[in-house]
Amino acid sequence: MSGRSLARLPASWILLACIGLLALNLRGPFVAVAPVVGLMQAELSFSPVMLGLLTSIPVLCFSLAAPLASLAARKFGAEFAVTLTILGVLAGVLVRSSGGPAMVVAGTVLIGAAITVGNIAAPLIIRRDFAPARQGTAMGIYTAALNIGSFLTSVVTAPLADLAGWRFALGSVAVLAVAAIVVWTLAVGPRSAFLVSGGDGADTKRPPVSGLGWITAGLTAGFGGQAFSYYGVTAWLPSYLHDELGMSVAEAGAASSIFQILAIVGGLGVPFAAKYWGPTAVAVTVGALWLTVPVGLLLAPQLWWLWSVLGGVAQGGGITVIFIAIIRLARDQASAGKMSATVQGLGYALAAVAPPLVGFVHDISASWTPALLVILASVLAFCIGTTLSVRKVPKGR
Repeated sequence: MSGRSLARLPASWILLACIGLLALNLRGPFVAVAPVVGLMQAELSFSPVMLGLLTSIPVLCFSLAAPLASLAARKFGAEFAVTLTILGVLAGVLVRSSGGPAMVVAGTVLIGAAITVGNIAAPLIIRRDFAPARQGTAMGIYTAALNIGSFLTSVVTAPLADLAGWRFALGSVAVLAVAAIVVWTLAVGPRSAFLVSGGDGADTKRPPVSGLGWITAGLTAGFGGQAFSYYGVTAWLPSYLHDELGMSVAEAGAASSIFQILAIVGGLGVPFAAKYWGPTAVAVTVGALWLTVPVGLLLAPQLWWLWSVLGGVAQGGGITVIFIAIIRLARDQASAGKMSATVQGLGYALAAVAPPLVGFVHDISASWTPALLVILASVLAFCIGTTLSVRKVPKGR
């Protein structure tokens, strides 16, 4: 792909389709494990700790492998980095569903490492190949598709497992990777997709932003608060609804899906709002919506559906706000990659400890109130870090 902006070409919609298909593969493959953990434990005799690792390993990879993923995207070129992501996810899915415990763990690690490369490469593609006025829209489609992938795999994995077993259900995620690699190859051409380019070619350079180090630190705190809150709520909202409102396990799982699917509205809504509001106003609004989850569940748990709707919009919008800030504030592709690796690497390290920490606080207190206060603290970190950091982001056009 040349340095030209594909967003100005008639085929720009193909690139948007590629971004969406890539994003479908960046969360669904490891979310798919949750509905079939019982079947996996029955066949493979996994301990509860090992079952928990199957969902936490990819998040740990997002943190630990982020610097290497950023280096790969810069050295190999973003096109080849995307190809590595898709092929790595495909290989990991097939390995995970084809053998015993060791193969399951190896496939999970491969999936996590591959997704980490995609986490870094996707924003770089958006920054380079879309005009500034359309970068927000492309980023919104990307984050919305992340949540669509999670929702789809959560919905279809259990029925497929009932029909053909958990191995087939987990392996079926490979269909998304096959579709993504086919469309990606058609969009950028076989040469760009499968050959190392040694860099990103022409780059869009912007004037340096003063205080970028402090801005990066603020975005890291904001992303860490966002990721901690998201994974903490995702892991424990069903249990909260079961304990506090007497829902059955099935009802609580279905109810908590509202929090996931409403993220699509947030991902697409933030770029639209950014066209008319300043970045600070957008960040404050998203933060206020996020706060309704812990505060609402503490004060009015019977309105859980409202807090799930508002919080779902917020969690989809929050990650969009932060990624838009990174691609608009970074001076060039290299600095964007480094900034993204720092923000995601440290942020996902906090995300990895969220489920066990929230669970630990709940267990030792025998109450959900302290656990929700922990979530509240992480949401406040998102609000403060993000709002202070986006003040120099140019308003969308």
